[in-house]
Amino acid sequence: MKKTMVFIIFILCSLFCLGYCIIIYRIHSGGKFYLVWALGGLFFAGLAILARYDLWNRLPVGLRRVAIVALIAGVIVFAIVEGCIISSFDAKGKPDLDYIIVLGAQVKEKGPSAVLKFRLDAAYDYLIENENTLCIVSGGQGYNEPCSEAQGMYDYLTERGIAGDRIIMEDKSTDTSENIAFSAVFLDKENDSVGVVTNNFHVFRGVHIARHHGIKNVCGISARSNVIFQLNNMVREFFGIMKDLVYGNLI
Repeated sequence: MKKTMVFIIFILCSLFCLGYCIIIYRIHSGGKFYLVWALGGLFFAGLAILARYDLWNRLPVGLRRVAIVALIAGVIVFAIVEGCIISSFDAKGKPDLDYIIVLGAQVKEKGPSAVLKFRLDAAYDYLIENENTLCIVSGGQGYNEPCSEAQGMYDYLTERGIAGDRIIMEDKSTDTSENIAFSAVFLDKENDSVGVVTNNFHVFRGVHIARHHGIKNVCGISARSNVIFQLNNMVREFFGIMKDLVYGNLI
């Protein structure tokens, strides 16, 4: 009975991952990250086979121990990183900041993507409440975008009534680290107070990259994100943080 329950759990996990893979693929979100969910589905399918035919106990003891240690270590690292991400979910920023930096995301033919609109709406609310704050919109033009992300953000904010002279465009960056580094050119990094505006799952990394690039007085301003895709965002962000740790962007 126990073996059957384990088999069923792994099969359900595999089906969930494969189904979620299809959902992410169909919305064309996050490049090819949907393949991670496909790999997850295959991983759990493999575990189901091990459980169904009792293959686990046939593996060498040393190999089983290594696999268990690696799995436990991976779970611990994942839990710690996700805890750090969640800790910044509700970041509200500070009032009367000198600048806010809105991190770029995809711009489509009809305007900013849903993810980017969430960021821009949070920036708009902050700019309305803090009339002396300037806004840096940061993002270059990708191969599948009709204009630079900075231009798309500028158009969106000015159409909603934010004065154009309050908005600075940085239109060369291609990732989060460059968003911050290229935007920092417009700042006095030692003295200006700065808010990093991005979706809740992305705030922790954005703020720490800003500190890495020498911005002393920085805080996060959290925008909401789509609940259905939050799991994908959280897992993708884990890999983003690990990549930036390897490249030294967070230290």
